[in-house]
Amino acid sequence: PLPILSDIFLLIKEMLAYILCTALAVLPILIYFRNPYFLKDLYCTFISIYVGIRLSRIEKKFYSILDRFLDKVAEHPHKKFIVYEESSYTYSQADRESNKVARALLTHAHLKQGDTVALFLGNEPWFVWMWLALSKLGCTASFLNVNIRSKSLLHCFSCCEAKVLIAGADLQGAIEEVLPTLKQQGILVFILREHCHVDCIESLSDKIQMESDEPLSRQLRASINIKSPAVYIYTSGTTGLPKAAVLKHKRVWRGSFLLTFAGVRSDDVIYINLPLYHSAAFLIGLCGTIERGTTVVLRSKFSASNFWNDCRKYNVTVIQYIGEVMRYLCNTPKRDNDKDHKVRLAVGNGIREDTWVEFLERFGNICIRECYGATEGNVGFINYGGKVGAVGREHFLYKMACKYALIRFDTEKEEPVRDSRGFCVEVPRGETGLLVAKIGKRTPFSGYAKDKQQTDKKKLRDVFEKGDMYFNSGDLLKIDDEGFLFFQDRIGDTFRWKGENVATTEVADHLLAVDFVEEANVYGVKVPGHEGRIGMAALKLKENMDFDGKALYQHVKNYLPSYARPRFVRIQDALVVTSTFKQMKVKLAEEGFNPALIKDPLFYLEDNKGYIPMTQELFNCIAEGRLRL
Repeated sequence: PLPILSDIFLLIKEMLAYILCTALAVLPILIYFRNPYFLKDLYCTFISIYVGIRLSRIEKKFYSILDRFLDKVAEHPHKKFIVYEESSYTYSQADRESNKVARALLTHAHLKQGDTVALFLGNEPWFVWMWLALSKLGCTASFLNVNIRSKSLLHCFSCCEAKVLIAGADLQGAIEEVLPTLKQQGILVFILREHCHVDCIESLSDKIQMESDEPLSRQLRASINIKSPAVYIYTSGTTGLPKAAVLKHKRVWRGSFLLTFAGVRSDDVIYINLPLYHSAAFLIGLCGTIERGTTVVLRSKFSASNFWNDCRKYNVTVIQYIGEVMRYLCNTPKRDNDKDHKVRLAVGNGIREDTWVEFLERFGNICIRECYGATEGNVGFINYGGKVGAVGREHFLYKMACKYALIRFDTEKEEPVRDSRGFCVEVPRGETGLLVAKIGKRTPFSGYAKDKQQTDKKKLRDVFEKGDMYFNSGDLLKIDDEGFLFFQDRIGDTFRWKGENVATTEVADHLLAVDFVEEANVYGVKVPGHEGRIGMAALKLKENMDFDGKALYQHVKNYLPSYARPRFVRIQDALVVTSTFKQMKVKLAEEGFNPALIKDPLFYLEDNKGYIPMTQELFNCIAEGRLRL
């Protein structure tokens, strides 16, 4: 009997082992069918833990992006850091160039720790040397948009309380326009030229060349810590004058880690053609490059016609995009070598779902990592799962670190909906809500420089309990059943007509499906005697194609409810965008649909007929209430 029992136990043991092995083999398959993003979630978990540990160490013993750069200089001094046009600079050369700049500013601008210097520079190596130099002196750089002039330039300059202004050689004319005011305020003005004969503007390039490239003492920045302002970056100004967002060193680090989440490696080559004075190129692109120790190919500005030629020429593997950039690339003439490149990854935000699909079909299997975030914000997401159209994916670790929610929002009153107790109401999955994120030690909101009113406007109080405070993103998002986040609209962009909410991005997506429409910008305009705003669209037509009012009417009739159909259409040669390719709606909405004031072709949607030319008589009938909409 004993041998028989022994055989039975052995058989049971083998069966259990077989069952266990089978279960372990089947488990990943079951997990995959239940959650096809399991492996990507797992990868994100590991990266989140890694980044969390890094940030914790950085906070305990302050370590800046500059320190990371200097470590990379020591690690691989001869590796290419910046490639610009036909020149390239190694990590060591960049270090030495910035040392010379720092010494020149120390001598001639008399800078000290805590001072702020405004940089009025475009995309060129000088921008990088200047920023590194100021960091070595313990100073804060304020990045001015090179497209601003006159009143806006003075406004942005005064926001950060800078005492020194450094401008690129090509921007001397813009400086001379405001020079009397700068002179009156006692501002030191430098221009990156070897000679300058304009009174109160000093040349700087000649002074830099005279300086030593020896390293500077760390004591020059000894008092700088994780909570010190690192840079001032200005909002794009789509709704008025730009605001100076205060970015402290911790915020800079958070931005730089996005490339880590996206899967960028140290052997990658990153193509930056977006303006360095904005957060996408500076935080994600430049600082991310330093964090990863990669190489940057820098271009002065975006060029759709030269984009892929540059990528081939410089062996680019990672590209950055924002706003309408990807659509511009898709709108270029098709070529046989469209898929002939080494680009494997695209990182950015603002790509529309239809463009996403078209881009991949035309340019090959490029991994797109769409992300979401605001320069001044305390919350951000990345779509590491790759679901087309999503701006991010929820992750349990991130939700533990950053308490965010989508709350119900009244677009007519332009304020959050509150319950009987006075608290905000969280929307269920699948519904659109306003994104808010709790302001706390781990998720601070530093606000805007010298603008308490605008800073307070971004703070929501008593959201879910008495005394709490949340950052108001101003963005309407929704979360699907799989935990992916989708951008819906900006608060100011969504308008209300006939008691219904109209999302401008959704309407624009439908208009872009019309064969003769190349670009579409949808917004709401006020109509005398009517509540709310009615829909209007500014369109750019495809080359050699005409506007077809009947075809457009048939399309919007088939795909949009009556209240969402644009009642007015304005044809433009080019749609106005910001320097980060965000569409400008406010000015268009203010201009309205009066043919006496607008020289562009205007069309009016006549019920059951189609879009007909907008006449002054039609406008007068609407304005006087004789024609109800």
